[in-house]
Amino acid sequence: MPNRLSNETSPYLLQHAHNPVDWYPWGAEALGRSKGEDKPILLSIGYSACHWCHVMERESFEDDAIAALMNDNFVNIKVDREERPDLDAVYMEAVQMLTGSGGWPMTVFLTPEGKPFYGGTYFPPADRMNMPGFPRVLQAVSEAYRTNRGEIERVTQQLTEQMGRASQMPQSSDPLSVDVLHEAYSRLAANFDYQNGGFGAAPKFPQPMTPEFLLRYYHHGYNPRALEMVELTLEKMAYGGMYDQLGGGFHRYSTDAFWLVPHFEKMLYDNALLARLYLHAFQLTGRGLYRRITEETLDYVLREMTDPAGGFYSAQDADSEGEEGKFFVWTPGQIQALLGEAEGGIFGRYYGVTDAGNFEGANILNVPQEPATFARQQGITPEYLETVIAQGKATLLAERETRIHPLRDDKVLASWNGLMLRAFAEVGVSLNRPDYLAAAVANAEFLMDRMLENNRLLRTWREGQAKLPGFLEDYACVADGLLALYEATFDVRWLNHAVALANTMIELFWDEGIGGFYDTGIEHESLVTRPRDVFDNAQPCGSSVASEVLLRLAVFTGNDDYNLKGARPLRSLSRLMTQAPGGAAYWLGTLDFYVSIPKEIAVIGPRQEPATGELLRTVFGRFLPNKVVVGVDTSPAGAAAGAGSAIAGIPLLEGREMLESKPTAYVCQHYVCQLPVTDAAALAQQLES
Repeated sequence: MPNRLSNETSPYLLQHAHNPVDWYPWGAEALGRSKGEDKPILLSIGYSACHWCHVMERESFEDDAIAALMNDNFVNIKVDREERPDLDAVYMEAVQMLTGSGGWPMTVFLTPEGKPFYGGTYFPPADRMNMPGFPRVLQAVSEAYRTNRGEIERVTQQLTEQMGRASQMPQSSDPLSVDVLHEAYSRLAANFDYQNGGFGAAPKFPQPMTPEFLLRYYHHGYNPRALEMVELTLEKMAYGGMYDQLGGGFHRYSTDAFWLVPHFEKMLYDNALLARLYLHAFQLTGRGLYRRITEETLDYVLREMTDPAGGFYSAQDADSEGEEGKFFVWTPGQIQALLGEAEGGIFGRYYGVTDAGNFEGANILNVPQEPATFARQQGITPEYLETVIAQGKATLLAERETRIHPLRDDKVLASWNGLMLRAFAEVGVSLNRPDYLAAAVANAEFLMDRMLENNRLLRTWREGQAKLPGFLEDYACVADGLLALYEATFDVRWLNHAVALANTMIELFWDEGIGGFYDTGIEHESLVTRPRDVFDNAQPCGSSVASEVLLRLAVFTGNDDYNLKGARPLRSLSRLMTQAPGGAAYWLGTLDFYVSIPKEIAVIGPRQEPATGELLRTVFGRFLPNKVVVGVDTSPAGAAAGAGSAIAGIPLLEGREMLESKPTAYVCQHYVCQLPVTDAAALAQQLES
C-alpha cells in the first residue's frame, strides 16, 4: 500500500512511496504528530540521482523488519534536498558538527521542535566495517529519547547555539582591490594538479567556477600559467570518462584523479556551468575541441533533459537495471558487432577499449591520446579517423538508445534552470546558434509563465504543478539568466523581468543587519536557524549570484542602490576568498567585475541585418567577462516589439543613434563613450584596448 509520499511530485519522494516505512513529507501534519505523540523525528534527506540513497532504500527502507522499527519509534519524514535546500543546509550543518563529515543519504534525528540531536549519512542494514547497523542505531536512539531526555536537551542546545556561525562573516570597511585576486590565485596554483588537471586528489570534481576565475585572471594579463592550468584541466576532462563521449554532457565527478571512472549521474547545474566554461575557453583560444564540447553538452540537454513546455529537467541517475554505469559501458565484442572488425578496431583503440576493461570488466569510453597522435601511430589520416569516429559515435549512440535508460529526475528547479538559461543564451549568441537562443527564449517564457505567481517565484515544477516558495538562489539565478537573454536578444521584457525579480529578492532576502542575503525569505517557515550559505560548492551560492546580478543591474539601470547592495557582501568575504578560493570562486568572479571597469557596449541597428550581425559577433565572439551589452533593434519587427520604449529605462541607450543610417556600436566605461563605430574591425580595436 502506498504511503503519504504518493501525493508528492518529486521523483525522489515518489521512489519511496511504496516503502513499508510510514513516510511523511515535511510539513505540518508530520511535525504535529511528533509533538502530539512526543515521538522523535527520523529525517531522511537525499536526491534521485544519489547512488547510496538507492542502496539504503533497498537495504533498509524496503525491509519490513527495519521499517517496523522506524514506524513504531519515530515519525519518519523524507525530504528531497533539491526541493528543500534550506532543510538540507540546516541539518547537514548539524550532521557535520556531530560526525565531522556529511553526505547523502543523510539521516538526522530531531526532537518534535525540529532540533537535531543525532545523525549520520548512510547506515548499513547490519554492523559492517566499524559502521553500526541501522537497526542498532534506531534502537539506541529511541531508547535514549525515552530514558535520557536531559542529555538530548543538552546536545540540542549546544548544536543550535553553534549552528549558523560558519556563515557569520565580520563586516569590513577595507577597500576591495585586485590584491584579493592575486592572493586567491597563488593559493589555487599551489593546490593544482599539474599532471592531471583540476585541484586536489581523488575523488575529483570539475569545479567549473574555479577555472572561470583563472580565465579572468589570465585575461587581465596577470599570469600566463593561469590559462595553462585551465587548458590542462579542460583537455583531461574532455578526453576522460567523466565526459560522455557518445552522448555529450558531463557526469557528476571522477572517482579517481585521472578523470577516467565517473560517478555516472548527470546533473543539470554541472552541465550548465561547464558549457559556459568551455565556451569561454573557446572564445579565448579558438580551439575547436572546446567548441565541440560546448555544443555536444547543450545538444545533450536539448535531446534528453528538456520538457516540451520549455523547462529543463534536473538529473539523470547513475544506475540502470540496478547497476551503476551499465547504460554507458561497452565491450570490444559489442563495438565490433556494430562497426565491423576494421573500423570497430580503430574506434575501440581510439577510445581505450580493451578485453580486460577499465570498469568492472567493461569499458568506459575515453581518449588516451590526442587524435593527431593516434592517427599517426595507426598509419591513417586524421580525416579518415574523424570519419570513423563520427560514424561510430552515431551508430553506438543509436544502439545505446535501445538500452534501459537510467531514471531521469524530471522535476524543474528554478535556480538550475536559471543557470542553464544563461548557458543557452550565451552560447546561442556567441556561436550563432538560433536553436540555442530559441531554447533559451522558451525556457524564459516557461519560467515566467509557469513558475511565477503573484510576483513570487516558485521553486519546483513537475507535470503541470508548480509549488514551494523560491529561495535566494532561485531569484538570483533566474534573474541572471534573464539578463543574459536580454543581452542576446535585446528583448526588453527579459530585462524588465530581471529587474522585478531583483527587487523582490531584495524585499524578501536582504538583511541590513548582516549586510547581505539570507537563503530563505521573510515569508518562508522558520527553522531552528535561518540558513545563509556563503560558500560556492558544486554550484554557486545564492548570495554570490545575487551580488553579481545586482552589480550588473546597476550598470544596466543606473540604480546605485543595486551597486551598494551588490558590493557590500564582498567586503565581509575577502578573507574567505583568499584563504579558501576553491569555495569562493564565483565570489572571485563577482569581485573581479566590481574592481574592474566593465565595458558598457550599446549596439543600435536592425537585428537581422548582416552589418548588425557583424558587430554582435565581434562583441560576443571574444572573451569579455566584464561587459554589459544593451541594444535596440531598429527594424520594424523591433519597433513592433516595443524596442524604442526600452531606451528610457536604460541610461546606456539614451541619445544613442545609428551613425549615417548604419548599424552602430558604442563602447563606454562609466557611461563615458569612445567614438561610435560602424565597422567591426574598429569595434574590435576598441574592445581590445
